[in-house]
Amino acid sequence: MRISNLLASALCVWGCFLFTGCDSDNDSDNGTSPTTSATLTTREWRDVAYATQSQAQKLDIFLPATGNGPFPAIVSIHGGAFMMGDKADGQESAAKEGLNRGYAVISINYRLSGEAIWPAQIYDVKAAIRWIKANASPYALNANKIAVWGGSAGAHLSAMIGTSAGVSALEDASLGNASQSTKVQAVVDWFGPINFLTMDAQFAASGIAGETHNTPMSPESKLMGQLITEIPDKVQAASPATYITSDDPAFFIQHGTADTKIPTQQSVDFAAALQAAIGSGNVTFEALPGAEHGDPMFSTATNTAKVFDFLDKYLK
Repeated sequence: MRISNLLASALCVWGCFLFTGCDSDNDSDNGTSPTTSATLTTREWRDVAYATQSQAQKLDIFLPATGNGPFPAIVSIHGGAFMMGDKADGQESAAKEGLNRGYAVISINYRLSGEAIWPAQIYDVKAAIRWIKANASPYALNANKIAVWGGSAGAHLSAMIGTSAGVSALEDASLGNASQSTKVQAVVDWFGPINFLTMDAQFAASGIAGETHNTPMSPESKLMGQLITEIPDKVQAASPATYITSDDPAFFIQHGTADTKIPTQQSVDFAAALQAAIGSGNVTFEALPGAEHGDPMFSTATNTAKVFDFLDKYLK
């Protein structure tokens, strides 16, 4: 992944794109606490800490303009090659369209690879899910109706959330709310990497002159803390496909056929494996003809309507 191009692409697609009973240790935010009224008086909270080990462990919460909930929630996970990006850089824009369809939207940050190597990223994202469930009532959220949605690196983390619930090696209980499950009801995966070790070979087979990933300076090697070809077992343990089981949530997967950063075959293979495990009726896969990585095609009104129709099926 060429980093400057990746971030620009990700921003393009995504840019086009209170009550009582809290049991969390990390319910501080920017000074505004959840309302205790039966009628919501606050519908937005920014920089809420879901853990305290890093300044990156914060999230923003947005509620629909009307209604008192509890609202089904979309958790937006930003991309950026695991080394950049932010919860408020515009990548959350597509998910925030859900506010108009009765969804709460929660945009999260996590430790980037420059601060901590894998599995810190999935530790953080899972800690955020646990925090959301533990604090669902104060923020008018439905803890039993949660979807994750990400693009590129954020799609990898979203997919990992979907397939690895209950995998203790990918949980850090010290980040809080250990009694909460990280299981979600739906996953939206936009052009995510799934198996880091197969990407170069897939580009070669496709005839597409894609970016090289089997190098020491690739985003994936930086994420893993070592050249990925030297640690195949660790890389396999970082693949969402490794943890697929028959009780996984529903998936909505899209990938552009002209993607030169992440091979389309990553999503083709992942969707096929999911369909074999949870049934074709629970997996939507679409290859978008001619679409590049982070293409504006993903965030058109027509395409996002497909995503929300999928989410409505499983969260409403």
